[in-house]
This record gives sequence, structure tokens and C-alpha cells, in this order.
Amino acid sequence: MKLNTKMFFVFIIFVVFMLLDIRQCEHVKCLYKGCKTNILLLLCNGFTYSARIHQSEPGQHQHRTSGQNRDQSIRMWNEKKQSPPADRGQAVALIIFVLGLGTLLPWNFFITASQYFNGRLTVSNITSNGTSHTQTKNYNYDSWMALLSQLPLLMFTLLNSFLYQWVSERIRVAVSMIIIFLLFSLTAALVQVPMLPDTFFSVTMATIWFINMFSAVLQGSMFGVVGLFPPRYSTLFMSGQGLAGIFAAIAMLLSILSNADTSSAALGYFITPCVATLGTLLCYLLLPHLNFARFYLNTSHTDSVQKAQELLTGTEKKMLNGKDLEANGKLMMEQEASQERSSVLTVFKKIWVMALCVTCVFAITLSVFPVITVRVQTVYKGNAAWGESPLEQQSSPALSLTDKVFTCVCCFIVFNTMDLVGRSTPSLVQWPSKDSQLFPAAVLARLVFIPLLMMCNIKDSELSFFTHDCAFVTIMALFSFSNGYLASLCMAYAPQFVRFKDCETAGSLMTFFLALGLAVGASFSFLLGKLV
Repeated sequence: MKLNTKMFFVFIIFVVFMLLDIRQCEHVKCLYKGCKTNILLLLCNGFTYSARIHQSEPGQHQHRTSGQNRDQSIRMWNEKKQSPPADRGQAVALIIFVLGLGTLLPWNFFITASQYFNGRLTVSNITSNGTSHTQTKNYNYDSWMALLSQLPLLMFTLLNSFLYQWVSERIRVAVSMIIIFLLFSLTAALVQVPMLPDTFFSVTMATIWFINMFSAVLQGSMFGVVGLFPPRYSTLFMSGQGLAGIFAAIAMLLSILSNADTSSAALGYFITPCVATLGTLLCYLLLPHLNFARFYLNTSHTDSVQKAQELLTGTEKKMLNGKDLEANGKLMMEQEASQERSSVLTVFKKIWVMALCVTCVFAITLSVFPVITVRVQTVYKGNAAWGESPLEQQSSPALSLTDKVFTCVCCFIVFNTMDLVGRSTPSLVQWPSKDSQLFPAAVLARLVFIPLLMMCNIKDSELSFFTHDCAFVTIMALFSFSNGYLASLCMAYAPQFVRFKDCETAGSLMTFFLALGLAVGASFSFLLGKLV
């Protein structure tokens, strides 16, 4: 009632000002303008406030004010919230794909050149009567190469999981790529250097160890970066890794079909990953300059988005309870806690199923590939249409012309092509789901490929049953497709079990268990190699 009386007198004063028309007096013109503005504001605010008081019940006033504050906070957040920009021309997707290719170049170029390295480890002696005699020492290159590739990958991936906070991601990636480039350059230079088999074997194994050591740091860092992007980009990254195998196999096939001499063909083969590594480094340096990538790589912005969402959610719940003072204290504690990343053990407890699945997938794969698959021979002997490898025609006389190309095409190209198809398939369909019990069952079902590949057409093997080439190609296609598909699903599902700020830790842990599977498979390859 008192408020209405005040409003009435304010209105009378305003009318008096209008009637007197004091604007004609120059000395009170400024006073008039200021008074008129203040009176209008007072009238508007007063009548609005009065209307709110009359429309609400006394007991509901405090509740409505809290609800209005909540709605105002939500509106303010919605105004400030930014949607991710578009990936123009799919530039970021292409770069992520290339980065995936670059991370597996070391492994694929050394494993595909198996025949070349085995040839360099063969000694030819000329007897007194002028005949040539070949002495072959069983260096077991394929198994040692696989084991010495995966042990440093395992060790340094584990180190990367715990120490990624100490060294910035840009330094880890850039330094790793530069050292990988230098080691590839060393391998290419050694093509022109004659060496004894024992010395060549030792230098090659040391190169494989160090190049995979930095490859482990590179993979762990890149999986952490890719984990910041939507799940589709994890699939693209895995697809790029699948293309690395095709890239290496095609490079080897071209060297086989070329007319160059042995040294020139080998030199061209190992220069190829040098150029590819430099291109990968340039793509990585370009990535932060794209708006779409910058949106997701700006972790401080994304963390603030998540904090605001948590703050609004908590505010809504506690305002409804009418405990504003208590809620403010709890929200401050929750906000401080949300700024810290979860421990490695906490993240592992959320992704342990995917971690064990990816370990099993690669353990099965590496136990028979390439130590068993490179021994499979074609039934079409003496077919000159396959061609001859100038890279290996002098260094590996034990292999027929047909077997050289057959191994490159039906073992490496078929495996890497179908592996790439498998890695790309999750972008179209993802089955089984991440929570389905069929997913671990599908992973364990791949164990059947071990006896199937051991029963293919392997020379001097008592287990040979599938002697035709079509059988081997079919088994290899299914074997490699399931490898790429299930591995890609594991790497894409794992970040979905954790908070955004823990995605990098999850990516590093998944890379560690991927390397663990490769190391376990390489260890079993020694045993399986003796059984055939």
C-alpha cells in the first residue's frame, strides 16, 4: 500500500513538470532532462516490481527468485557456448589420416623388407674349383625383428603413459619424427655399405630397437591427441595406420618389378619412408593452424565448457532444495576437483576390457604374421609372369621368381589392404557395441586363424592341408580384416568410457596394451615358427 502511494506522488510530480513546460527556461533545461529520465525509470521499475509482488504469493517469492537466477545462468551459458566450426574440405580428417600413416612407417618398412634383410644375411663362398656355395646361418630375422620392434614399443609406451605431463606433446611428436627420419636415412645409407652378416644383423637390430623406441613415444602422443577429437577421427587415424602397410608393400612391389640394380632398388625403397616422414611432420605442424583442430586442441577452452556444464547442473539441483549457501561450498569443492585429471589406475579400471581386447587382437596377429605367413608358397611354380626382384635376385637365390612376388602380393598387400578395410569399416557400422559381451567373444574367436594359417602350403611342413593359393588368400583376408576392424573398435571405444580430460591418458594406456599384445605375439612367434 505504501508503495502504491509513492508511485502516485511520483506520477503527480511528472504531470506537474509536463504542465509547467519548464523546458522554456534555459537555466533549468539540464535539470529537466535529468529529472524526466530518472522519473521515467523509477516509474517503470516501480510498476514492474509492484506487479511481481501482487502476482506472487508471499511464500513463493524466494523460490521464484532462485528459479529466475537459475534460468538466467542457463541463458548466459547458452549465449557464451560455442559450437565446433566445420572441418572445411575435410582438411583435419586428411591430416589425421596422414598422421596415422606416419606412425607405423618404421614397423611396416622393416617387416615388408623381410626378404631383403634375409638376403643380406646370406653368405656366398667360392670354392677352389670355381663353384659357388651358399652358407646360410639361421638368424631368425622375422621373429627377432618382431620382438625387438615391440619390446621398446612396450617399454616406452608405458613410460609415456606416466610421464606425458612432463614433456609437452609438441616436443614429443616433433623430436620423435626427426629421429625416425634420421634412422631411416641411416638404413638407406647402409644399402651401399658392404658388411659381414653378423655385423649387418647387429646394426639392423640396433636400428630397429631405437626407431621403434621413438615410434612408441610418437604413437602414444598421437593417440592422446586424436582422443581429443570426435570418435570418427580415431577411426581415420587407425585407417591411416592400415595404409602404412599398403604403402610399404607397394614400395617393395615396385622395387621387385623395376629394372634397377639391387643397390638402387633398395636405396629407393628406404628413401621412400624418409620423404613420407618429413611430409607427416609438416602435416602435424599445420594441424594447430586449422580452426576445427584448434577448437578441440584448446583443452583449456574445452575444460571450461565441461566445468560450466557441471556447475549449471549442480546449481539446478541444489537451488531446488533451497540450500544455496551449502550448495555454493560444495560447488567450489567440485570445481576444484574437476580441474584434476584422474590417476592412471582410475582410468584403467574404466577401460580394462578394451585394453585386454586390443592386447589379444594383436597378440594373435603377430604370433603368425609374418613369421608363418612369409613361408607360404604358391602352387604355381615357375610362372615367369610374376616377375623377378632386382632387389633380391642375387641376395636370396633360395627363393623362386614366383615366390618372391607371391609373398609380396598375397601376404603383405592382401593383409594390409584388408586390414585397412577393417579399420575403415567402423566409420560405417560399429558392431558389437562397447557394452556388449559379444565383443570379447569376437576377439577370442580369432584364435582359430593360428592353426588355419599353419596348415597352409608351407614348404617341408607336415601340417600342410590348405595347399591351394585361394585358400591362403581367403584365410589371410579374413584374418587381416578382423584384425583391423576389432582393433579400430577397441581404440575408438576406450575414450568413450572416461571423461574428456582423461582421454589422453586413456589413449596412452591403450597404446601400451596394443604394444603389449604385439610383444606377446612376437614372443610366441619363436615357438610357432619351430612347429611348422
